[in-house]
Amino acid sequence: MSGEPTDVAVHTEASAFEDFVAGNFGGMANVLVGQPLDTIKVRLQLDNGRFKGAWDCTVQTIKNEGFLALYKGMASPLFGIGAVNALLFAANSSIKKNMQEYPGQVLSIGQIAIAGAGAGVVNSVLASPVELLKIKMQAQFGSKAIGKERYFSGPIDCAKYLVQQHGVANGLFRGMWATVLREIPAYAGFYAGFEATKRQLVKDQDEHANIMQLMAAGAVGGIGYWVCCYPLDVIKSVVQNQALPPTGFYVTRVMKQIVARDGISGLFRGIAPTILRSIPAAGATFTAYELTIRAFQSDGLKWRKEVGVQLSE
Repeated sequence: MSGEPTDVAVHTEASAFEDFVAGNFGGMANVLVGQPLDTIKVRLQLDNGRFKGAWDCTVQTIKNEGFLALYKGMASPLFGIGAVNALLFAANSSIKKNMQEYPGQVLSIGQIAIAGAGAGVVNSVLASPVELLKIKMQAQFGSKAIGKERYFSGPIDCAKYLVQQHGVANGLFRGMWATVLREIPAYAGFYAGFEATKRQLVKDQDEHANIMQLMAAGAVGGIGYWVCCYPLDVIKSVVQNQALPPTGFYVTRVMKQIVARDGISGLFRGIAPTILRSIPAAGATFTAYELTIRAFQSDGLKWRKEVGVQLSE
């Protein structure tokens, strides 16, 4: 389907390498901006009565473990989410190119959503183990093990233990199917929200969106991500933090357990800090990604010509 071009359509399309590098920067920006509220989100999702709400969780975390506890598990997503986002953006760009009937065609918002959903499926392969390690670290309250619980000194220690105890599939990739089910609607909302907002904000479609417009569009994309998938994220967190791997088709079973214990509200526990976190975090993700792509493209032609001359000599 054709339509009026956006700033993406009228400029040189990013290569796979450019997508990969820009996706890495976008993922790192997401973690650096959003990790503290992500820790609060995970702890609320897994809470069994310790916290009264997001503010109480934040206060107790800082009081008992110090301010840096809000960055627990950051090592895994800082580098892991960089790779995850690199795969995500590269997959999304590849799917969109394959959907185009001719180079530079502007896809509809519906097609953008479909491409995002497809990228989410691909993204799950890396997102599942990275997020599992992050959740295991964030769920540890205090500086030492309580009772018979295993205390992990870091993501590598956690990964080794899970593989030794349960193998790769049930250890590192626990919750894989819950991740896939979450990512399909999540990234449909993520990319559709971003693109629809950007097209509204950038009136002159021959121009790039400025930083504020990118931040705003990214924020809407981030909100769209969580609105489309939050209950599935709660289920995934619960499954990945369990002591033993799940069996059978566990998604509906875990959902019923959460509802039986906490009511429907249990599926939305922690959504307030999550939405709050998504505004700057997703804004930073898209801004870092797009600005990196522009940096590549601004000098890309000159760089390619120089490399071509050197190779020909």
